[in-house]
Amino acid sequence: MRSVEDGVTRTEIVGAGPSPVGVVSLLLIEDDFGDAVLVEEMAEDAAVDFDIVWARSLDEARLHLGVARPDCVVLDLNLPDASGLDALGAVQRYASGVPVIVMTGLAEEGAGLNAVAEGAQDYLVKGHVDGQLLTRAVRYAIERKRAELASAALRASEHRSRENARLERGLLPVPLLQSGRVEAVTRYRAGRIGGLLGGDFFDVVEDDESGDVHVLIGDVCGHGADEAALGVALRIAWRTLVLGGVDAESAMTTLEELLVAERARSHIFATVTSVLLRADRRTVEIVRAGHPGLLLRTPDGVQWLEVAGGPALGVRRRRGRWQKSTVEIDDRTALVLFTDGLFEAKVAPEDRLGEEGLLAYARSCSPGADGADFVDSMIGHVESLAAPYGGLSDDVAVLHVRWSRTEESS
Repeated sequence: MRSVEDGVTRTEIVGAGPSPVGVVSLLLIEDDFGDAVLVEEMAEDAAVDFDIVWARSLDEARLHLGVARPDCVVLDLNLPDASGLDALGAVQRYASGVPVIVMTGLAEEGAGLNAVAEGAQDYLVKGHVDGQLLTRAVRYAIERKRAELASAALRASEHRSRENARLERGLLPVPLLQSGRVEAVTRYRAGRIGGLLGGDFFDVVEDDESGDVHVLIGDVCGHGADEAALGVALRIAWRTLVLGGVDAESAMTTLEELLVAERARSHIFATVTSVLLRADRRTVEIVRAGHPGLLLRTPDGVQWLEVAGGPALGVRRRRGRWQKSTVEIDDRTALVLFTDGLFEAKVAPEDRLGEEGLLAYARSCSPGADGADFVDSMIGHVESLAAPYGGLSDDVAVLHVRWSRTEESS
């Protein structure tokens, strides 16, 4: 048994290194030398090998726990600098996740039960312990603590999953289409950063009165709950604005004001493209705020379209200004909007796919492929190219919109 000497610095603590493989490291916090020797003697008769470090006070234990993490702590509840549940609470803070067994006198068995109720794994009564009981208590304490931590991790994972599901519903809603005049295909892939939802978002809303269709795609920089929540706020605000009849340029100004007010950090920004498909099936109106271009799929092939735009939301101190661009299209034209994760994937040690690479592959696809097949083929192609280099480095959202062919034939 090794002791933690009074007054030593952390680098001088004996036994700070890891225990040998197969050996159970035990930190004994006990101020009585005789009781400490008894524990050592019991350990010698135990069925496992114990590597015991003896701390005579809570302060010594804190020093040791600052540089080493034992498999188990055996704690006397009556120490010179702490006692009872206060001592237990301090050890739990210093050694979070390490199982603790408390030791009490025969007359203090109730204190042991109270300690178990407060998170200790077990209690031992001095004078009624042998090597076999010590071995079993330590083994059970370690396994119960592992099960407890695994259960807590599972609960946390389930909670995160539920939160992600709520955020996903907010970021990636079902298109609000009633008449059947429009076909919309939406896809989302999480990037490799933890596989968690980021700040990509989209929406499609049909105006029942005018027959116009509003389309949105956007990307909040960064990953995590804050960025995802901000994306949800922007998407819901956009839907509210367009349903309220607000024009696209004014809506973009309001979205920037919302982003600046709601973002967690001042450097957070968002890129957005808003598209209005006029009911005449001949024109689309586009407002672009720092977002990549889009693809036009026509019977003659695929084109890259990048109209004049304004800055991303939230990148300037002054309020941004955005202009609307009107583009004439054939009523058989499909619009493909996406976030930059689709073409920024790493496809070689020093290269990314890039806009030209994405366009080249899109042009190689069958002109007659329906929207779902076209989008799935593009995403699958990018994923296969990126797989040897860690997969998608960023989230990918893709939106394929076109006037319904069923409507054309009616």
